[in-house]
Amino acid sequence: MRLTVVPDPLDLTGIPIEVRPDRTVRVKIIDACGLACTFCHNEGTPVTADNRDRSPQGYTGGTGPRTGRVSIYVATNRAGFLSTRIEPGPDFALALAAMRGSLAIEEVHFTGGEPTLHPELPELVALARSMGLTVGLTSNGENGAAVIPAAAEAGLDRINLSVFGTTPSELAAVQGSRLAGVGLAARKLAALDRTIEAAIAHGVKVSANMVVPDGSHVPRGLRVLDTYGQHVVVRLLLNLETADASSEAMREVLTMVGATPDRHFVTAGTSDQRTRYRLPDGRTMYVKTIRPVRLPGTCAGCHFNNPRDCQEGYYGVRLYKSAEGPFMVGVCIRRMDLTVTLGEFVMSRLSREVQELRGDEMARLTTLARESGSAGIPVSDAKSSAGSLS
Repeated sequence: MRLTVVPDPLDLTGIPIEVRPDRTVRVKIIDACGLACTFCHNEGTPVTADNRDRSPQGYTGGTGPRTGRVSIYVATNRAGFLSTRIEPGPDFALALAAMRGSLAIEEVHFTGGEPTLHPELPELVALARSMGLTVGLTSNGENGAAVIPAAAEAGLDRINLSVFGTTPSELAAVQGSRLAGVGLAARKLAALDRTIEAAIAHGVKVSANMVVPDGSHVPRGLRVLDTYGQHVVVRLLLNLETADASSEAMREVLTMVGATPDRHFVTAGTSDQRTRYRLPDGRTMYVKTIRPVRLPGTCAGCHFNNPRDCQEGYYGVRLYKSAEGPFMVGVCIRRMDLTVTLGEFVMSRLSREVQELRGDEMARLTTLARESGSAGIPVSDAKSSAGSLS
């Protein structure tokens, strides 16, 4: 009797490794959103509309009376400000210039809230492009068809779309009670489809991101690949809170579609890493995971610095606009008390620490990759901790 050995799609032994430097700043351009996803971290900030009458000591991350939205870390992350919409103009240009002067920034990635709801998104894209920066954004697609054409003309490079399923019931299942109706979910899914069509038609690169928490979501993962994978690149994200079950579910999806890994990408200076897979029909897909990266000084004594609480590790720098006026810079959505004004950050030890981490990791990981050849980075550095990130 002959036994057939099926390769483990999560085994990256012998896969070429590519180390890329972190050159990105995430910019929260708006807090508003038309969905109320039960797992949203809202970039670490309170939901502005639900907290306008509260003090920093009383900000809540729970379901609010106005929006029904959540911000899951606010109860413990000591967020001390509300975010407001960033307007295109000299103030934002100066903020980007200051960030680029402090760190080697080549790309801005717009987040929210929901960036496509920003009424001046094309103008923001144009401003960043005029400064020589590449522009991407993460979106649920609810308003993309209306703004993508102009944003693409202004220079938008790519859009990462969060996909929670292919049916109204799947989307409704992850919404707060106020927005859990399947009728609304059906309209949002139709809007997502129109956003994909608009992005493809106007030359914007598109990826569809989906978290696979456990084995019960394997059929959903297969449907997302079948529905969207013909037109855009699908990226499957592991879930930190159910890491072992999520890993097994990922393995099942990859095995069922016959995916084989062909390249692993690591971002030096952040916890981001991803593996590219080839499907039998020639399409590509990605699996995104998290390395256990920490800022060596800032994170050393943090009470969240453990595998259970530090879910995304050090994921990079974020720029916010405070409702009180100043631009703010953050390095951790679990510790918003570490957020400082832009002026403070530019001259701070924290800024130097970020720069040094980027440089040290780039040198160390490049050397490891070179020494290990096709074997890639050792397991201790390429640990798949899982994460529902964009």
